[in-house]
Amino acid sequence: MAEKEIIETSEAEIAVHWQEEGYYHVPLDFIAQANMTDESIYQRFSLENFPNCFKEYADMLDWYEYWTEILDTSDAPCFKWFKGGKINASYNCIDRHLAKNRNKTAIHFVPELEEEKVEHVTYQELWVRVNEMAALLQDFCGLKAGDRVTLHLPMVTELPVTMLACARLGVIHSQVFGGFSGKAAADRILDSGSDFLITMDGYYRGGQLLDHKEKADVACEAAAAAGHKVKKVLIWERYPGKYSAATPLVEGRDFIVNDLLKKYYGQRVEPVRMPAEAPLFLMYTSGTTGKPKGCQHSTGGYLAYVTGTSKYIQDIHPEDVYWCMADIGWITGHSYIVYGPLALCASSVIYEGIPNYPDPGRPWRIAQNLGVNIFHTAPTAIRALRKIGPDEPAKYNYHFKHMTTVGEPIEPEVWKWYYNVVGKGKAAIVDTWWQTENGGFLCSTLPAIKPMKPGSAGPGVPGIHPIIYDDEGKEVPKGAGKAGNICIQNPWPGMFQTIWGDRDRFVRQYFERYCKNPKSKDWRDWPYLTGDAAVQAPDGYYRILGRIDDVINVSGHRLGTKELESAALVVPEVAEAAVVPVADEIKGKVPDLYVALKPGYHPSPELEKRISQALATEIGPIAKPRKVWIVPDMPKTRSGKIMRRVLGSISNKTDVGDVMTLANPEVVEAITKMVQG
Repeated sequence: MAEKEIIETSEAEIAVHWQEEGYYHVPLDFIAQANMTDESIYQRFSLENFPNCFKEYADMLDWYEYWTEILDTSDAPCFKWFKGGKINASYNCIDRHLAKNRNKTAIHFVPELEEEKVEHVTYQELWVRVNEMAALLQDFCGLKAGDRVTLHLPMVTELPVTMLACARLGVIHSQVFGGFSGKAAADRILDSGSDFLITMDGYYRGGQLLDHKEKADVACEAAAAAGHKVKKVLIWERYPGKYSAATPLVEGRDFIVNDLLKKYYGQRVEPVRMPAEAPLFLMYTSGTTGKPKGCQHSTGGYLAYVTGTSKYIQDIHPEDVYWCMADIGWITGHSYIVYGPLALCASSVIYEGIPNYPDPGRPWRIAQNLGVNIFHTAPTAIRALRKIGPDEPAKYNYHFKHMTTVGEPIEPEVWKWYYNVVGKGKAAIVDTWWQTENGGFLCSTLPAIKPMKPGSAGPGVPGIHPIIYDDEGKEVPKGAGKAGNICIQNPWPGMFQTIWGDRDRFVRQYFERYCKNPKSKDWRDWPYLTGDAAVQAPDGYYRILGRIDDVINVSGHRLGTKELESAALVVPEVAEAAVVPVADEIKGKVPDLYVALKPGYHPSPELEKRISQALATEIGPIAKPRKVWIVPDMPKTRSGKIMRRVLGSISNKTDVGDVMTLANPEVVEAITKMVQG
């Protein structure tokens, strides 16, 4: 037994040796202006008041028709929220604000080049642009409610314009992170069965105008090779009237949006009254089996949840200037750059480039110039800015009332720098935990009610009731000092409806493990498995310890190890590949890639480079490994299973434990010498 403990000790179990930090309290002037100061909210959203409590969020929206049933469990665990209700997301994010706020800025677009003007798009202008784009999609593409469109757009105003134009028509949008490759876009085009790709000619990254259009060609070719022809590619111009890509247009397939729009000038499109349970968008997330999963999010439930959480947890008021530094290509950007803030009539900042261009003072200059008072970013960005510009924030005169951290756990030391230096000791911080599948926050402190604790996400947000189970399905009590699998006992409106086209996988991956009765229509029998490990402190706050499966979180980007390994196997010389996460000061985790070659091939720096490049080509530059180790053989069990745990220990310079039970224990020493010298 003791031997087994050494071998099987997981990252999660080690992590619970951390000490709990002390509380930090929010300033009184924050509490005085906060949207939510009433402690009874936790009682209102208790399990006794479930599911009716979520009417409070739905009532923040404008409905064409009220729902007949708040939660329909007849097809559990594919839950339907606000069934019978009719609503339109585009209307709620734009039209309803016009009467009082048409001249208010909806989007501040900040180009990466500082010599370019910041663009301030009012709600009126956003309404005009979304209507004209919707008219184009309807007329030129023949799109209607329920159709799917793939977007592969960078961080520009045209991205929310396109999303909201789709939402206006009830067309399901599927945005692919701009940094992903054409091949990754093709995978998502194929899975969703979309006939149209909307992209941009180029955008700035690190001061370079990148040719983004070339990825569209790769995507269309790869989709065609798999038997799916993209009918049209619509290309927005980064500089209207000037085509900026070196890649030429393909006759009959590629069209410049800016030219087409002239025909639709002044056109207005009545928002389509969508059933609340109709899909609004697909958001693909890496799976452990290599095939990305299309998380299908609803219209009414999702919009209600992101609006309610934006109001209560991010404390967004219409007069706030709110900047979430995430990418709209991820769920954070959908929920907390576009849909949540715009539904609340906030001014949302969209920044095109990287935070340290042209220097690490850039984020604080943007904050100072625009009067940003709510700032939202990932621990990766915080760690990077702390490393390269620890004294920069002090040089600028901005004032954040509120700061969010999202995407991965934040180390207490990094949290304290964020609080003291970036927030100048005056901002409320919410450390939020949630996932692509969830639509919005699951755990966080309510900023005016619960104190902050570095390194800890806090309790479940109102209406979310987490529970930690061990592998046998027994509850791990709070304060036990043990980690387990964190699950959510109840459904909630922001939760995804299913995996697009794969209900069985949805049930298997997220519900099967702890389901009490597979035939049940009672939500109590279907706890949701998040796939993360967590520990609950005696005060009820949760600390998240990372994935229980094989997903590596690089800079807040979730990448499936199987997807990375599959990409390495594209290189003809490679026989086997294993990816392990390595702790990194800036990015949190980075992949190390171990490969074994087919017989007759020999390691070389050139081959390492080609293998590394294969990951960038197949998935995107974010997937590039820290290092490619070409090893004589993989450490394997007697049944032939690669022992990734052993490779992970070698890369992270931790104890590999007892390897004598392996089929080839001698290889461990050889690899250790290679990696650790």
